[in-house]
Amino acid sequence: MAGGADVQGGNKRKRDAAGKPSSGKGGGDGGTKRNKSYDAPAPRGGGGGHPVTARDKRVAAKEMSESRKMKRKPNYNLEKELTVLWEKMRCHDVSKENRSKLVTEALRKMDGKYMEIAGNHVTARVLQTCVKWCSQPERDAIFVALQPHLLALSRQKYAVFLVKKLVKLATKKQFAWFISSVHGKVASLLRHTIGAAVVDCAFQRATPPQRRSLLLELYSTELQLFKDLTEQKSCSLVETISKLGLQKSSVRQYMTTIIQPILEKGIVEYSIVHTVLLEYLTIADKTSASDVIRQLIPHLTQGSAVIDGDELSAVPEVPTKTKAKKKRSSEPLLIRIMHTREGLKLGLACLKHGSAKDRKKIIKSLKGHIMKLATNDYGCLFLVCLLSIVDDTKLVTKQVIQELTKQLKQLVFDKNGRRPLLQLLRPLCSRYLTPTDLACLNYSVHSLISKDEASESATVNLESKLDAVADKEQGGSDDKEHVVSADTLVASDSKKDPFQRRHELLMKSDLAETLIKTCVENVGELLRTNFGKDVLYEVAVGGKDNVLEGITEQIHLLHDAIASDAARPKSEDIEHAFENFHSSRVIRKMILDCPAFAATLWEKALEGKCKLYADGYSSKVVAAYLESSDSKVKDLAKSELQLLVDGGKLKIPDHKAAEKK
Repeated sequence: MAGGADVQGGNKRKRDAAGKPSSGKGGGDGGTKRNKSYDAPAPRGGGGGHPVTARDKRVAAKEMSESRKMKRKPNYNLEKELTVLWEKMRCHDVSKENRSKLVTEALRKMDGKYMEIAGNHVTARVLQTCVKWCSQPERDAIFVALQPHLLALSRQKYAVFLVKKLVKLATKKQFAWFISSVHGKVASLLRHTIGAAVVDCAFQRATPPQRRSLLLELYSTELQLFKDLTEQKSCSLVETISKLGLQKSSVRQYMTTIIQPILEKGIVEYSIVHTVLLEYLTIADKTSASDVIRQLIPHLTQGSAVIDGDELSAVPEVPTKTKAKKKRSSEPLLIRIMHTREGLKLGLACLKHGSAKDRKKIIKSLKGHIMKLATNDYGCLFLVCLLSIVDDTKLVTKQVIQELTKQLKQLVFDKNGRRPLLQLLRPLCSRYLTPTDLACLNYSVHSLISKDEASESATVNLESKLDAVADKEQGGSDDKEHVVSADTLVASDSKKDPFQRRHELLMKSDLAETLIKTCVENVGELLRTNFGKDVLYEVAVGGKDNVLEGITEQIHLLHDAIASDAARPKSEDIEHAFENFHSSRVIRKMILDCPAFAATLWEKALEGKCKLYADGYSSKVVAAYLESSDSKVKDLAKSELQLLVDGGKLKIPDHKAAEKK
C-alpha cells in the first residue's frame, strides 16, 4: 500500500509540473500533506504569477546549498576567496610579480588561521602552493606559526603534504630542529600510514649523521632513550651492536615489535623502511627472515589503494589527471621501490629466497610493466636476476620475454634496457655491469643460505677470480673484461643448468631471431652508438658458450650486413665504419673473436683495399688480422698486410712486435 501511495504521489508531481490540475485518487490525509509540502507553480496564463523554470530551481538549490555550507563551515567565505586566488597563482603563464602578489594576499587572509586551514582538504592545497612560491621570510613565518603542531599535522590526511613541503624547503636550522623534535617518535610515526611519509621525506633529505639518528633509535630501546649513544660514524646494525655491546637477541626482539606492525599495515614503500628491513635481515635467524619475506611478497606484488591521501574514486568517468594517478596506483609496489639500491636488494631477497610459487606470483604481477622495469637503473638489475634464477622458462617467456621482444629496437639502444638482453647472451659480464651492480646482484640473506650453497658460491667466486687473473696474464682480446660465473645467482630451490635456462629463453621463444633481425635492420646505427655496439657484438659472436647455436645462418646474414656497411665508400654524409670511434673498436673485437666474421669482412670490405685504411682508427681494424689467434684469419691477410708493415705504413701493436722478436 505504501508503495502504491509513492507511485501515485510521483504521478501527481508530474501532472503538477506540466501545469495540469491534480486529480488525487484516494487522496486522504497523505495527499493533503504532500500538497502542503509542495509549492505548485501557478498555471500558465492565470493569477498573474510567473512559472518556475528549471533554471530557477537550480538557483534556489544552489542558494540553499550555500547557506548550509556557511552554517556548517565557519571559514566558508575564506575558502572561496582562497580558491579563487589559488586558481590564479598556480597557472603556468602567470608572471613572477603577479604570483608573488597573489601569494602575499592569500597569506594575509590566512594569517592566524594556519592550523584550521592546514587540516582542510581545499585550503591545505592553497597553503602548500603558497609555501612553494612565497619568499623566505614568509615561509619562515609559516614555519614558526606551525612549528609546535608539525608532528600532529604529520598524522592528518591532508596536512601531511604541507608538512612534507615545509620539511623539503626548510633551512638547515629549521630542518635540524625538526629532526630533533622527531627523536623518540620515529617508530610511532613509521607505524602510522600517513606519518610514515613525513619520516621518509626527512630521511631522504637528511645528512648521514641525521640519518643515523633516525635509524638507530629503531634498533634498541637504549638508543631511543639515550641520544648520546647515537653519535657514531656508522649506522650499520652489526657494527652498532659490536661497538656498544648490545645483546643481539634483545635488539632482534625490539626490532620485531617495530617491523611487525609496519608489515601488517603494508607500509613498505619508503626507503627508510627498506633500510631498516635490510638491517634486520643481517641479524635475523632463519625463521624470522623467512617470516619477513613471506609477509613482504604480497605487499610488493599488489598496488596501493590510496594515492595522495585520498581513496580512489569509484566513478567511471574521472578527469584525465585522476585517471593517470589511478593507473599509477595499479602498478605493483615492486615497480615503485626500484628507485633505490635498498629497494632493489629487498626485491632480490624476495625473488631469491621466496618459494617457486612466490616467484610465480612476482612474475605475474609484473605483466604490463616490464618495459618500465627494464629501462630503470635498478629495475633492469632485477630483471637480470629474474632471468638468471627462475627455472620456469615457459612462464618467464610468456610474461617477460614476449614483452621485451615487442620493444627490442628501443631496448638495444637504451643504457639499461640492453642489460637483460646482454645477461642472456653473456651473463654477469663486468664489461656491461659495474662492480656495484654485481655486488647488488649477489646480495642474499645469510641466514637463509645453507652451508653447502655458501661454500659453493665462495668456490665459484674464487675460481672466477683465478680465471680472470690467468686471462690477464695471457693478454686476451680485452684485458678489462671479467665475467663472473652465473652460478653465483641461484635461488634457494633452483635446479636448472644456467646454460640450459639461457638457451630456452633465447631459442624456444622468438627473442633470438627477432634480435638478429633488429640488428640487421639497424646495423649502421648500432655500430656507431656506444650502447648499441655491445648488443651487436654479442649477437655477432653467438654469445657466451655459443648459446645462439642453431641459428647460424641468421648470424651469417648479420655478418654480411656489417660487412656491407663497412664496404661502403667514404663519404661526408656519414662517418665510415672503420673510422668511427665506436664501430672501429667493435669490428676489431669481432675480427679477433669470430673467425667467420673476419673472413666475411675481408672478402667484402678489405681485400685489396687495406692501404686505404692503414691510418687512424681504421688501422686497428686492419692490424687485427695480424693479431688474431686463428691461423686461417692470419693467412687471409698476411700477404697484403706484410707489405704495408714492411713499408712502414701499418704499425704492429707493441705486444705483437715483442713476440715477433
